[in-house]
Formats: sequence, structure tokens, C-alpha cells
Amino acid sequence: MSDQTSSLVRELHLGVHSSRILMSGGVLEEYSRDQGPVTQPAMPAVVVLAESVEEVQHVMRCAHLFKVAVVARGTGTSLSGGAHAVSGCIVLSLERMNRILEVRPQDELAIVEPGVINADLNLAVAPHGLMYAPDPASHTISTLGGNVATNAGGLRCAKYGVTRDSVLALDVVLADGTLIHTGHTTFKGVAGYDLTALFVGSEGTLGIVVGITVRLKYLPIQTRTLAAFFPDFPAAAAGVLAIGAARVQPAILELLDGNTLGVLDAAFQSNLAARGGALLLIQTDGFGAEAESAVVRKVLTQAGATVEAEDGSEAAMLLDLRRNARGDGVDDDFRVGEDVAVPRSQLVHYAGELERMAAEHGVRLRLVAHAGDGNLHPTFWVNRDEGQAGMLRLQAALDESVRVALGLGGTITGEHGVGQYKLRWLAWEQSAEVLSLQRRVKEAFDPLGILNPGKAIT
Repeated sequence: MSDQTSSLVRELHLGVHSSRILMSGGVLEEYSRDQGPVTQPAMPAVVVLAESVEEVQHVMRCAHLFKVAVVARGTGTSLSGGAHAVSGCIVLSLERMNRILEVRPQDELAIVEPGVINADLNLAVAPHGLMYAPDPASHTISTLGGNVATNAGGLRCAKYGVTRDSVLALDVVLADGTLIHTGHTTFKGVAGYDLTALFVGSEGTLGIVVGITVRLKYLPIQTRTLAAFFPDFPAAAAGVLAIGAARVQPAILELLDGNTLGVLDAAFQSNLAARGGALLLIQTDGFGAEAESAVVRKVLTQAGATVEAEDGSEAAMLLDLRRNARGDGVDDDFRVGEDVAVPRSQLVHYAGELERMAAEHGVRLRLVAHAGDGNLHPTFWVNRDEGQAGMLRLQAALDESVRVALGLGGTITGEHGVGQYKLRWLAWEQSAEVLSLQRRVKEAFDPLGILNPGKAIT
């Protein structure tokens, strides 16, 4: 241990109990990465399990004093390397700051700590006839702080929007330990710059979020779920456009290709692949759920789908399978899941392009999509025994998938964030002027560059 690390750890002990300052090799390894691919393996110097705002402030004051990087994290479900450690850093875990501080049903809001699990908040507010609308597939394990860091989306995005659309206010600890409050507890408010929106999606590079005020939505009085099986993915993507043309707005509109259905069948003993080559999973909600479902069923049947109404346990099972559709394990050198988004009008064309790329580059492809808002999650992979040659083909396919998405007016990330892994593509999407402006914003909030360096911006 270096002299600086020893001094840093001594200083940390002055404000955090020793049982929550961890330095064993196994713990450092566990907290050194999230679920995204690792491009620059590194080990932290220390892991701190904070339990209060004051402890977060103390950690940041120590980091500022010793000019040591801090990587904040929740449960580590990021898929882009946004919570990967940098060498010698402090990994600041907020998972123990998991209290729901207040629920205000009449104001339709809740105030929570960053370690609150997404699904736990929904359980707490459901008795009031309310819900927290953002619904990432990892909702049973992902934290609200992580959702804020990446502006997470999820299954209900098409109707209810992403995390930013539900965040009213934030409590944030800045790089020097200063605590600030941004935003408001009213639904409307335009005083000053919208710093709340700036922090949402900033991936821990501007400050450490320690308190979140979220807007709640009404829990739907009823839902209707449809499973529409198509012969192939492009036909199912065309079905998405048919629903839009009918001017119906489902709460959930998810698309799974045949390879994904096969993987799910093998893992969960389902029989999805036998029912079609692609699945469009639709859920309507609210007082008009039945009427909207009838319209959707009609237009998709006309589009060539076999449409089945799914109720009760069957509907819940299908939604649960969709949440597990990425498959098992974490991304690595041989398997990478992406997060591009394109205009909905380009869904059919882009789906065909992905299949072409996979064939031309000799890689395998699975494809799921939040089809309602054009956010696709293609997973490319090669067999490990193909070694370096396979990895080069995989990277070529990934690069082309991003370039084609951008050429169609899309983006390199719809909801997972840039993190560490997608930095190489950021300049393909954003101009030099925009990148320079973002660096200057970063410098204003974090002049020493200690907050999650090497992530989100170049």
C-alpha cells in the first residue's frame, strides 16, 4: 500500500465506520466492474459503503484533498462500463442508502435515497394507487441512483418516458463535498438552468446523487396483454408501424427475434419459438385498455400476425421472459449487447441491416427491442475458440451497426449510457464543438477531474 493510500484510508476512517471501509482483494475485485465489457481492467484502492449523506460528503472531501478518483455505484447493473473502477480509485457504493424517505400521495411524488431498488419503490406506492413509471428490465435489482446516472429507460418508455421524465429534484454532493439541491416538488418550474436534467444521465461525472424526488403516475385501472407472433423480425417491426398508424399508444411494445425466443425456450422451458419467428409483446393500460387492445389485435392480424390475448399468469410470464431476454452472464470480449436507437420509421430497415451485418461478418445475432420508441438491443457474439480472428469480426460488426444507426438518424445509446465502452463511438455522433462544450461543463463541476474519470464524455 502506498503512503498516499495509507493517508487516504486514515482520513476516510474519521468519517466512516471501519467496518464499511473495505480493502480485501476479493472485495476490490467484486466492486471493480459492472456488467459491461471491460476495456481497461483496473482495481480500486478502497471500497466505501456509505450509509448517509454526511458520509458521502466526507468521502468526497477526502478524495478532493488527496486528488483521488471516485467511482460511485449502486448494484452494478450497468451494461456500458459506467461503474468500472479506475486504478487506485475509491469505489463509493450507495447500495446501503436504500430508504424511501417520503411518499406524498396527494402531490404524486416520492423522495428516496439512491440505493432504493426500482421494484421496491413500486411496491411501496402501489397501495396509494400510484406507480413509478420507468421500468428497466433489471427493475428487481437496479437502484434509482443508477437509473438516474444513466437516464434508464425500460419496458414502459413508449408511453411514460424515461427516467428524466420522472425526476423532479435531486440532492447532489459535488466533487469538493458541497451538498446542493436542484429542481422542485412542483410538476412545473423554470427558474434558472435545468441542472436536474443535466445531472440525470451524467453517469456520476458531475456529482454524486444522494437524494431523488420522483414524480409518480396513476396505477392503471386495468391492463390487456397481447402476444403477436410473426414469421420474422422485419414483419414484426412493420407491425409496430401499423400500431402507430392506428394511433394507439401501448404502455409496453416489445419485440423479440427468433434467436431470442429459442434462447428463452432453452432457459425457461417455454415454447415461444414454435409459435412464430418473432414476437411482438403489447400491453395497453388504463380505462381504455380493452378498446385499444381490440384495435391493436385487428391491425396486427391484418399485418399477418397470429395474435393471442394473454391474461393473468401467462401475461406475467411473458413479461418476465422479456425482462430476461438478453440471456445469461455479462458482456465480454466475445459477446456484446448494444443499445442503439433509431427513428421508428427506420425500424424495419435497420432490423434488416443488422441481419445482413451478422451474415457478412460471420457473427451470431440476437435482437430484442423496445420497439415503441425505436430502442434496439442487438447482441452479437462469436465462439471463444475463434480467438482473435473472431473478436476482430465481432468488433467490425459492432462498429458497422453503430455507423448504420447513426446514418439513419439514430444514437449510439438509448438508455444504457456511454460509460467506458462506448467512448470510441461518441465522436461519431457528436461534433467537436459539442464535445468541447461538454468538457468545459465537466471542468466547471469537477475541476480536478476526480468524478468517474474516463466515462460518459471524451
